Amino acid sequence: MGDIDTGLSAWRMASNHNRMIDLQRDPPTAGPGPVDLAYFGSSAFRITSPGGITVMVDPWRNFPTRRWDWYFHDFPITEVDIGVSTHAHFDHDALHRLDAHVLLDRLIGTYTFGDVRITGIADKHATDSSSAVYDFKRIIRDFDGIDITPPNNPRSWDHCLILIETGGLRILAWGDNRHNPPDEIWRALGEIDIVLLPVDQSQHVMGFHQVRSIIDTLRPKVVVPHHYYIYDVTVRQSTLQPANPWVAEQGDNARWLDKPTATYTTEAIADLNARVDFFGDHVAFDKAKWLKDGA
Repeated sequence: MGDIDTGLSAWRMASNHNRMIDLQRDPPTAGPGPVDLAYFGSSAFRITSPGGITVMVDPWRNFPTRRWDWYFHDFPITEVDIGVSTHAHFDHDALHRLDAHVLLDRLIGTYTFGDVRITGIADKHATDSSSAVYDFKRIIRDFDGIDITPPNNPRSWDHCLILIETGGLRILAWGDNRHNPPDEIWRALGEIDIVLLPVDQSQHVMGFHQVRSIIDTLRPKVVVPHHYYIYDVTVRQSTLQPANPWVAEQGDNARWLDKPTATYTTEAIADLNARVDFFGDHVAFDKAKWLKDGA
């Protein structure tokens, strides 16, 4: 027999998609309205549409071979309507940890349901480690014998930019995408209201100058950092560091949030210019219970 622990775990869930049948029958109308953004640590965000449809991007887990851990425990099982993964790396692809109706793994193309439209644009993972505290590109080449340089990289170094449109807002989950995609990618992205960008002091995914080049090109109204160290979620072995110093450098254009959720409307952010909204150590699950349950 095969390993029953291999693959997705939806068959173990007691839930069903009756909710989606109801929404399918009477879908929420697309249009402007409040959109909630909740941070779940690492690169995971839950977006809630004005009609109440929830989308989780990039839930995380520990490295499956257990050669090292990045988190104290795997992502808490979380109910959500739609789960999306940007690429096949363990800190972004734990779709099996979602009690979800729909899973979109490395979406290329467009999925629409109710008042949510999700578009996946195929590109490549960042591989320029020249600004990082360690040269992960060299480590992977020397220890695993793998060249991650595009375009002939292995599958896990492919990447999909995820654009979520709801409530009149265009929210871009950058994930770990390279900072310099070709011109046709920028054209496909178009105008962006909120961009979720990887920022940490170790410059693990990309250097600060590369983060700035993305911001200057997209000219979003709001920038939300992710992929940084949180002392009671992420272990030191990850080599990630906090994003606080970079956020502090943004001065008065940074907003230090005091909870793991924020609400946005088109009117409220219309006049903003790349304001940085920083969730810090706040996450939208019960950390104490998560740590206790995983012990």
